[in-house]
Amino acid sequence: MSEIRILHAADLHLDSPFEGLPAGKAALRREEQRALLSRLSELARQERVQLVLLAGDLLDSDHSYFETGEELCRCLAGMGAPVFIAPGNHDFYTEKSPWTRLELPGNVYLFTENRIRGMELPALGLRVYGAAFNEKRSGPLLSGYHAERVYGVRNLLVLHGELCARQDSPYNPITEQELRECGMDYVALGHIHKASGLLRAGDTWYSWPGCPEGRGFDETGEKSVNLVTLSDSGACQLETRCIALRRYEELRVDVTGADPLLAVHTLLPDETVRDIYRVTLTGETDEAPDLNRLRVNLSELFFELQLRDETRIRRSLWEKAGDDTLRGLFLKKLRRKYDEAPDEAGRRAIEQAARWGLAALDRREEAVRHDDP
Repeated sequence: MSEIRILHAADLHLDSPFEGLPAGKAALRREEQRALLSRLSELARQERVQLVLLAGDLLDSDHSYFETGEELCRCLAGMGAPVFIAPGNHDFYTEKSPWTRLELPGNVYLFTENRIRGMELPALGLRVYGAAFNEKRSGPLLSGYHAERVYGVRNLLVLHGELCARQDSPYNPITEQELRECGMDYVALGHIHKASGLLRAGDTWYSWPGCPEGRGFDETGEKSVNLVTLSDSGACQLETRCIALRRYEELRVDVTGADPLLAVHTLLPDETVRDIYRVTLTGETDEAPDLNRLRVNLSELFFELQLRDETRIRRSLWEKAGDDTLRGLFLKKLRRKYDEAPDEAGRRAIEQAARWGLAALDRREEAVRHDDP
């Protein structure tokens, strides 16, 4: 046996709708996803990997665009190594799925059955195992499975699924005991969008690379793919490579006693223009922050910006509830409801009503928006 170098990626979700973005920017992001394929292919060549394992959800749904399929096939052909794909719950394999419409290149093997099968790669001293989702759900595929061990041959498995102590997950639940007993040297997994790092169960190494590029604020921060090196001794080394073009980031800014625009500028990193940010204002204020002013002054610093106002009205503001004015009468009525609210959630809702009302009284239409999607 000799050292083997593997590129392991999953969960590209090509042709995602990007529903949180304006239509034009969503279309641009889908184009950029296709460009992600080229960077993945280039990485495989640069790193001279001998094997590529793609662990499912390469496509976001069965409504993929024609040009996406063309680009996928072109980039797979350019990997310079055998490629094994295990379809997941988003790109599950059926006779009517996009997989059957693609002319996959000769270096690509697509697992199509909902049971683990193996392929021999004698030139590399490998057996590569895998399975496919055949619908949006899959029962446990690794349960009771054990690959034959042959001297001089390493066993690899590519699979879409999640680590679960219980077997009732609809997404191919896998246990540590099953990983320990499956007879694999390395298991390349997909489905979990957060990178796991290199893990081990008995003699089996395994990992989730996470998604290579975020698609929403539930996938913030730097994303990557895995480069895995298996040595003759059975040791395993994992390196990550970032090939993403943009990142999703969240920033919380306390604006208590400060100008909101200055407070945001103070906390912003230097390089944000390529990224999608959600900026949330917190703290106590006398009046609602002017989100329109913030948007006008900040938008050019980002690919896309979302603003949220989670500030709280200073308690001293309620003192004006006794004034013989329209503002005073409005606050007096709301203060009574605030005092009678049964819980914190109710009090926060009433504070928000006060914020909206005061903004309207001051003719600040944009500031009425508590959450700017």
